[in-house]
Amino acid sequence: MKSLVIVESPAKAKTLNKFLGSSFFIKASIGHIKDLPESGLGVDVEKDFKPTYVVIEGKEKVLKELKKAAKDAENVFLAPDPDREGEAIAWHIAEELNGSSGKVMRVTFNEITERAVKEAIQHPREIDMNLVNAQQARRILDRLVGYKLSPLLWRKVRRGLSAGRVQSVALRLVVDREREIEAFKPEEYWSITANLEGSAPPPFNARLFQINEKKAEIKNEEEAKNILEALQGRGFIVKGLEKKNRKRNPSPPFITSTLQQEAARKLRFPAKKTMFIAQQLYEGIELGEEGPVGLITYMRTDSVRIAQEAQHEAREFITAKFGKDYLPEKPPQYKSKKEAQEAHEAIRPTSVLKTPEDVKKFISKDHYQLYNLIYNRFLSSQMHHALLEQTTVSIDALNNSELKTKNLELIEFRATGTVVKFPGFMAVYVEGIDEAGEEEGLLPQLKEGDMLKPLDILPRQHFTQPPPRYTEATIVKDLEAKGIGRPSTYAAIISTIQERKYVEKPDGRFKPTELGIVVNDLLVERFPELMDINFTANMEKELDGIETGNMKWVEAIRDFYTPFEKDLDEAMKIIGKVKPKDIETDAVCEKCGKPMVIRWGRHGRFMACSGYPECKNTKPLETQSTEHRAQNTDTQTDEVCEKCGSPMVLKSGRFGKFLACSKYPECKTTKPLATGVKCPEDNGDIIERRTKKGKVFFSCSNYPKCKFATWYKPVNKKCPGCGADILAEKRTKAGEFLVCLKKECGYKEELHAVGSPETEKA
Repeated sequence: MKSLVIVESPAKAKTLNKFLGSSFFIKASIGHIKDLPESGLGVDVEKDFKPTYVVIEGKEKVLKELKKAAKDAENVFLAPDPDREGEAIAWHIAEELNGSSGKVMRVTFNEITERAVKEAIQHPREIDMNLVNAQQARRILDRLVGYKLSPLLWRKVRRGLSAGRVQSVALRLVVDREREIEAFKPEEYWSITANLEGSAPPPFNARLFQINEKKAEIKNEEEAKNILEALQGRGFIVKGLEKKNRKRNPSPPFITSTLQQEAARKLRFPAKKTMFIAQQLYEGIELGEEGPVGLITYMRTDSVRIAQEAQHEAREFITAKFGKDYLPEKPPQYKSKKEAQEAHEAIRPTSVLKTPEDVKKFISKDHYQLYNLIYNRFLSSQMHHALLEQTTVSIDALNNSELKTKNLELIEFRATGTVVKFPGFMAVYVEGIDEAGEEEGLLPQLKEGDMLKPLDILPRQHFTQPPPRYTEATIVKDLEAKGIGRPSTYAAIISTIQERKYVEKPDGRFKPTELGIVVNDLLVERFPELMDINFTANMEKELDGIETGNMKWVEAIRDFYTPFEKDLDEAMKIIGKVKPKDIETDAVCEKCGKPMVIRWGRHGRFMACSGYPECKNTKPLETQSTEHRAQNTDTQTDEVCEKCGSPMVLKSGRFGKFLACSKYPECKTTKPLATGVKCPEDNGDIIERRTKKGKVFFSCSNYPKCKFATWYKPVNKKCPGCGADILAEKRTKAGEFLVCLKKECGYKEELHAVGSPETEKA
């Protein structure tokens, strides 16, 4: 008689079938089989929040097949994913198979390998009701909030809106950040950089560091000019060199949140896409004749723990491939965060012997990129630290008599550079960063007392910048840091606020829509506790307490629901709709002569007569005045207007982005957006332009004198093939490449494949 194994995914079923053989047959529930009803609350708030679960529409046939298979099986092993959600799926299946209750058991495995699966089958357990209750509490909480708040939004804002317990707090983060940006007042400051040359190449940059042994703070152009005058005719001498050896330790292997952050930084994957691909890598990918293979361990985890056998295999591999110098004396031990659940390992390859290059020919580009990221991060985490030598050069600008009259007797510049003395883990992997800072350049061989030749001394105006908008990586980082949601929910949180049109993502950064701001402000005003970040974080801790058995799930929900219900009753009593205020314009209604205003409606902003309802004249917003468009929020840059000296801002127009004077309409100076790459023909700036039909191309700023132009985005990188000064990014259906613009060269370097966002499994 065969035993039945029930998993939630057909792909997982296929992989398990390969390991368990003919004495088992495997069925998939295809996710949850039961849930709260789609119509109706499904929670009895008067009877300890008792939920009513129903079979999900369309799952009747699946459930019938599971019952029939269980009836004929010797044993039934429930093997959904090893987390709260998987435990709830197993519980609902077990309830439906109550006639077979004596032979129904729960099994879990952190990786889908033959060893792990067979070991799990040999050590089954009962369903963990603490895990089930933690999932049930979250589901009921989210249903109460969504079901109760949505009618309020329909009544006070507009029909069709919805709200969520955790998603609404994530929206608040985005709105609060946008308001920080809007309230930010830039302050001017200047820097002075000397390009210097020693007796040996290369030339290098040194930045003004101290004046009279105090940190150089240049507040305006006049101060910068005084310093430049004082530097005229001066020589530069190496005052001292300080060399420090530093250790750089590898990053720990991935957990869910760090995987989402790094995939966003390095691969430009949204969190939802990352989790979708990771789920497939975990459940099993077809590797030719070998069949389906689970390539990574379970990807929903907040633990950095690694199994001893995995560390041992990695150490043998590192020794064989890199040598003993790259292997630490003892396997590294990483500490998980205090609140981490240690049920799972960190995310790692199921075997380091299956290298990314070995499996590349069998899997898609997206799967390869994510697997390569996970593989290299894990391997590097088991390697020796890197040894770096950081050199700081102090440079004095020599005194002259003129200086004493300006009280600038001592002027010191500094330059830094780093040399990798031993790469260690960096031979495999280096973690990405969210916001790039100043890069350290290469330094020539220098010694104390060396005279340096100044090639150029460049002043530069800067303005302090507001905090940046959130990216996929930084919002995940902030959600985790503030305890909002759990790593396994981040992808759903981010997707939901986008799908509801509460946020948009221009230039890869999250910005609240007007609808999002209206909804957020209403919820913050009427539900301060629900929208409080600390309250939401404490709620997550209570859910964790339910999972460990330290708290009853009914108590946790009651503590939340009692004040929430009171706030809801009061919010329903407020009079009238909630919407943004009208924005005045200079336009005049051609029908009645009254001023036109910009008004907010169901489909966004539009022009309307201020005489409504007597006059119902409206227009699309595209007809708004030029003066009003100039009031839209723009991004400040370090560029300075050539005519009036005001900072330039980045704007978007009919033909794409461009730079414009921030003093518009007083000053109407504009200029194309520079790419930061010099023209290979006359050293002019390569700028982004658009054809009359809106197609982007790149050309020299000295046109028509210089005719250089290309459809491909130029990159500051020398061609390894022919030595040309620049390469260009070329995008095709096969992927993205760096190519040489010289046809006779033909150099081509793969960047990454073009991928489309996938849909994460429910």
